[in-house]
Amino acid sequence: MSGRLLRLACTAAIAAGTALAPVPATAVPEPGERTVTELLTDLQRLYREAERATETYNATEEKLKKQKAEVLRLDTALARARLSLHDSRGAAGRLARQQYQNSTDISPYVRLLLARDPQHALDQGHVIGQLAKERAETVGRLTGSEKKAGDLAREARKALDAQLTLAARQKKDRDGVRKKLHDVEELLASLSEEQLRDLARFEEDEITEAQDDLIASGALSDEDRKPSDQGDRALRYAMDQLGKPYKWGAEGPKEYDCSGLTSEAWGHAGTPIPRTSEEQWARLPRIPLKELRPGDLVVYFPDATHVGMYLGKGKIVQAPRTGEKVKVSPIASNPILGAVRPDQEREAR
Repeated sequence: MSGRLLRLACTAAIAAGTALAPVPATAVPEPGERTVTELLTDLQRLYREAERATETYNATEEKLKKQKAEVLRLDTALARARLSLHDSRGAAGRLARQQYQNSTDISPYVRLLLARDPQHALDQGHVIGQLAKERAETVGRLTGSEKKAGDLAREARKALDAQLTLAARQKKDRDGVRKKLHDVEELLASLSEEQLRDLARFEEDEITEAQDDLIASGALSDEDRKPSDQGDRALRYAMDQLGKPYKWGAEGPKEYDCSGLTSEAWGHAGTPIPRTSEEQWARLPRIPLKELRPGDLVVYFPDATHVGMYLGKGKIVQAPRTGEKVKVSPIASNPILGAVRPDQEREAR
């Protein structure tokens, strides 16, 4: 933890000059004579806002992926329906020509009465009835094909409109993340080296105190639990990513954000989970902290905007935030909301 803020400050100019959109200088308060506590409070608030914006972007990105898949599915179904409609129209055309060529003013009933061979006439009547049935089916197929193609065309148009709406929202979310990150970099760039060192020490002490308080409270179990097979595979994957840089919106293999790391780890373990930390908290089975075992996910902040994977012995592996790398941290490095177990349902069956 020590020196982290100093490293972030060194990358501020590069990050602000390449990936971040410019924002008004008034977006971040001036350092002035504020205390270290006040500065750290501001910095942590800005980090939380950036992470919240990142998870919003991730959620939109996930919806956009699903919407693109839906558009592709409907386009494929529409192409097949149009081909079927073409075939049905061809069959209807042939039917019309046959009816024209075989038209007569004498009904099948009259032909039956005038026939010299009634049995032959009855056979002909059966054939006529069969043809009539086939013609009715042809007309029915044509009508059904036209309706299906029309319905699919409307669905495909609606789905494409939804995709375009999500794409516009994604751009807005992306710009929001860039602005929040610019706020962070701007504050860091405004601090002296001494202030940065003080912030690093103060943050280190703050986390140590929170960790000590958590352990003293008895919220964590002293029992050394073993992970499930899936949890072990997920944890091994996460640990293999140590040292890789954090990048908002990233799902690997070279960079990760917090939920990108946890979702990819459990996906590689054969248990797909939601992409964002909010959805992981909302949709996965929750467990008490006392029941934590390696591989479980620890979710942070009241709005579930951060997540890490439990390593055991009061530690997590996480992709912390911009400017840092995937690393092992104390479980109390952020305010804990709760814990979830991705393979809980699988065990119950």
